[in-house]
Amino acid sequence: MLFGKLPKFEMKPHLVEMKLLKYCRQDFPSLSRVYKGRELVYLDGPGGSQVPDTVIEAISNYYRNSNSNVHGAFITTAETDTVIEQARERMAEFLGAVGPETISFGQNMTTLNFSISKALARFLKLGSEILITQLDHEANRGPWLNLKDYGFIIKEVNLLADGTLDYDDFQSKLNEQTGLVAVGYASNALGIVNDLSKIRDWTHRTGALMLVDAVHYAPHFGIDVSDLDCDFLMCSSYKFYGPHVGILYTRPGLLNQLETDRLVTQDEQAPFRIETGTLNHAALAGVAAAIDYLGSFGSGPDLRTRLVTSMSAIQNQEYALFKLMYNGLAAIPGLTIIGPPPHPVWHTPTISFTLNGFSPIEVCSFLASKSICAWDGHFYAKRAIEVLGLMEEGGVTRLGISMYTTEEEVEYVVDCVREIAIGS
Repeated sequence: MLFGKLPKFEMKPHLVEMKLLKYCRQDFPSLSRVYKGRELVYLDGPGGSQVPDTVIEAISNYYRNSNSNVHGAFITTAETDTVIEQARERMAEFLGAVGPETISFGQNMTTLNFSISKALARFLKLGSEILITQLDHEANRGPWLNLKDYGFIIKEVNLLADGTLDYDDFQSKLNEQTGLVAVGYASNALGIVNDLSKIRDWTHRTGALMLVDAVHYAPHFGIDVSDLDCDFLMCSSYKFYGPHVGILYTRPGLLNQLETDRLVTQDEQAPFRIETGTLNHAALAGVAAAIDYLGSFGSGPDLRTRLVTSMSAIQNQEYALFKLMYNGLAAIPGLTIIGPPPHPVWHTPTISFTLNGFSPIEVCSFLASKSICAWDGHFYAKRAIEVLGLMEEGGVTRLGISMYTTEEEVEYVVDCVREIAIGS
């Protein structure tokens, strides 16, 4: 599986000299914005990344030259058809899918998941069990919890005290009545990566479908849906340096078996079968450009190879900075990091913490005064924050590293958190 193919990590203390970081920051115009006398420090990536010039240009060039609806006889409509097909092709390469026919688009992951849930309600045997987790974003819980009203049984996998899934509980709740397992690849609230290889083995034994929320995972690790062997996988390009578009991968042949909500005028074949109305064509031009941008940092004879090598480089770089930030924050008196310690495979470069005497909004407001963008709250992973007993305190403070984050920025934010913690 994917985890077994990851390289061994031998980190050096100063990875800011890596080619990737040196040459990417100049591509993001927002990184030069000055606020309160200092360039903004974007550690808000788990809520949406910044966007490079090539993506911005692709979107604006579509509006300048090719703005039209689809399937007509004239030049701009033909160009729009090409934009959509190229976006499917690029996403198939990014996810390791067999082809563009497996890639569907929507407004966002949440909307696509509601559409899939309604289709699966017609497909699964009435009374089937659906397994969700306490760790997941509400977008991968709410659509399935709604199916209780249709006679489905919803079971919930518990969390352990460190925020990881209880895999013994997970396995015990899987049985021949389980129709679907809906699970996140990584937690957007805590950065924890789930063992999908193990979960997929279990679903094979019971015959259950597996749907994966990879929204938080996709910016930080390479994905191979063929190797993962999932039935559905969703992500959103605004997390990996593109515009806000929801992306759905469906195992070849499966989407055509589902009765989706659609107009009689909609193409009934995959991947169009679940796409309602007119797509955001300009944003799809940006999706293709974002994939091309990520691939530009890799090496190899084809886009898929370049993407694999590029994502490996991003993973290496981000993990080194993540360890630096983790160690710096962990040494601050009164600060508690939520979740297990750093790991190159089982953790994204996202840290959530609490600070004695300060609510998360107070911490983030202080950081904002220092030109640092950071998030507070539950980040729509409300159930996890509730189970961990953190909701009454306002959730957690979350800091996320992206491919454009620097060592200097990490050291600066650690100094600022230390400043509010000890008052100096």
